[in-house]
Amino acid sequence: MQTMDEDLLLFAGSASGKLAGEIAAYLGLRISPSEVIRFSEGNLFVRVLENVRGREVFLVQGTVFPANDQFMELLFWIDAFKRASAASVTALIPYFSYAKGDKKDEPRVSIRARVCADAIEAAGVDRVITMDLHAPQVQGFFKVPVDDLYALPVLADEIAHRRLSNLVVVSPDAGFVKKARRFARRLGAPLAIADKQRTDHSEHADVLDVMGDVQGCTALLVDDFILSGGTLVEAAKALRDRGAQAIYAAVTHGLFCGADESLIEASPIEELFVTDTVEPAARPRGVRVLSVAPLFGEAIRRIYSRQSISSLFD
Repeated sequence: MQTMDEDLLLFAGSASGKLAGEIAAYLGLRISPSEVIRFSEGNLFVRVLENVRGREVFLVQGTVFPANDQFMELLFWIDAFKRASAASVTALIPYFSYAKGDKKDEPRVSIRARVCADAIEAAGVDRVITMDLHAPQVQGFFKVPVDDLYALPVLADEIAHRRLSNLVVVSPDAGFVKKARRFARRLGAPLAIADKQRTDHSEHADVLDVMGDVQGCTALLVDDFILSGGTLVEAAKALRDRGAQAIYAAVTHGLFCGADESLIEASPIEELFVTDTVEPAARPRGVRVLSVAPLFGEAIRRIYSRQSISSLFD
């Protein structure tokens, strides 16, 4: 990849150092120097160690592990860059954790994604880049441009490379059908839907039924994120009980927080594909990580050179 102009600077927050490094390598850039200090009482202190005056800054900082600390660090970075007179600040948030809080679906609850969007804007961000928002309408919570990239090309192309026979794409629930249909269309496969029920906030859902024929097929479960893995395993068991010959899974954000590794490893899922938007301490065996650094890198290059991003996914 051709080296970018010196007026573009790339910084890495604490949550996304590895991904930022791969993006930098794709663009032919170095990671600009900075530092984060964590005081004993829990306060964060961030310092930019390079002149950013009049330059276009891109910051890579996810909001997970621990989500609240990483989110506050994101805000402090944006504020530091703006106070140092950066020409623009683009926040690249590989996994925007609070995107799940997109609506007031119970009495007396916060619309958390809106609160986060307001805070990010108040800090002074000029643009946000993220990937596979759990609720795409969160883009509308911002007044600044938001580019919601798709991991679909990376995940689907890996599955296509496997040349799996008699493939059926399975959506984990009715809410994910639209995105699952994109997988099915790209892979030239039919679509089935798992009917699941979530009764509380325990991060576990019960799979009640599977709509669609999976008998004798290779089933591909697709989803935007995996937490403990319990729901994905239950869906895989339901597919096996309904005659699926083999079961794979492709998920954008592999958090694996509170995951029972033995449960996932002993599940009917032969291979689980995730991207590197999240950098967990450990992952269960059988998980294959695919890099989305080229997608983010290309988005940065196109934003900087005033080119179309949507054409990446045509």
